[in-house]
Amino acid sequence: MHDVEALINDHSNMPFLAYGRSKLKLLVPSVGVFFTPLPLEEAFKFQDGRRRISSRRFVPPSFNDIRLILNSAQLMSLVRNGPLQLITFDGDVTLYDDGESLIPKNPVIERILNLLIEGIKVGIVTAAGYTDASKYYGRLFGLLEAIKNAVEQGKLSDPTVIIVGGESNYLFTFDATSEHLLTFVPRAKWMLEEMKAWSEHDITALLDVAEGALRECIENLGLAAAILRKERAVGIVPLSEPNARKFAREQLEETVLLTQQIVEMSPAGKFLPFCAFNGQSIEAIYLLLTFSDAFLTGGNDVFVDIGDKSWGVLSCQRYLGGIEGSKTLHVGDQFLSAGANDFKARLACTTAWIASPSETVQLLDELSLHKGQI
Repeated sequence: MHDVEALINDHSNMPFLAYGRSKLKLLVPSVGVFFTPLPLEEAFKFQDGRRRISSRRFVPPSFNDIRLILNSAQLMSLVRNGPLQLITFDGDVTLYDDGESLIPKNPVIERILNLLIEGIKVGIVTAAGYTDASKYYGRLFGLLEAIKNAVEQGKLSDPTVIIVGGESNYLFTFDATSEHLLTFVPRAKWMLEEMKAWSEHDITALLDVAEGALRECIENLGLAAAILRKERAVGIVPLSEPNARKFAREQLEETVLLTQQIVEMSPAGKFLPFCAFNGQSIEAIYLLLTFSDAFLTGGNDVFVDIGDKSWGVLSCQRYLGGIEGSKTLHVGDQFLSAGANDFKARLACTTAWIASPSETVQLLDELSLHKGQI
């Protein structure tokens, strides 16, 4: 870990134009930009104390061990080099189970309230794309009501909570006086300059190509699926009963990769950013790779959205006055490069890769622990 940490420091300390000549870039050509230093050696010792990695005789360090070590290193760095100003979260499998809602008894609510009390801004950047605040309230009512109660009790004053939906297409802010505790913000008030170049004609053209690719997958793979077209997204969802059938992981991945390739090769896809993804979490994929008969839960659809979560996080940062990537943390469960919609958030800020809502709670508890050690 000491040697890897040195490689990262060497890469990060190089001038931007010289990144291609760093030792790390030569070893890992796909490596990008690090927003902060990563104290990997110290993070390993921290996780070793919890997971007893070095004490195991037969089980080598696992993917999950490495993932959690990187999370710890990122938290340590943010606490020491901050201040941390903004935390954004994915929704499904990060704050609540796939397809569920953020109910009042969810333990993550207390942790998010503590972040707001500390003055940290909170964003939820989700693939769910609605123009109606009531639908987001239906998914997040436990958190929104808890924030409202905290404001009324004087525990919070003017908390900053932002919801970005459809990856990067709709923005709502918390409003304790609104019926559904959220206020819709028109695109003209928060769109990034780069997003203003996305014409409606090109958006429609890209979604038409994506829809054609999805229809091809339905036919070729024999999927019991229906097309769902939205203003800035198109996807496939399972047919309703009695024809409902769970998609196989391989079918989902094939659909994502084929659709992504077809859209990328289209004229609109060459310059208009998009995200093709399915909802498989790393926890579910790990189960399938480990146990061939594992039952896969969640993520039973494929969608193509205009934009991606890097644009969603950047929109939050700039709407809130230009918060830097080194002072922002995005927490999500989908960071595999294929069909993972949190992956692109790495371009906008630091990230933490979790596998379940309970891990999000543990991550926020660990963040508080590191703050207490300063």
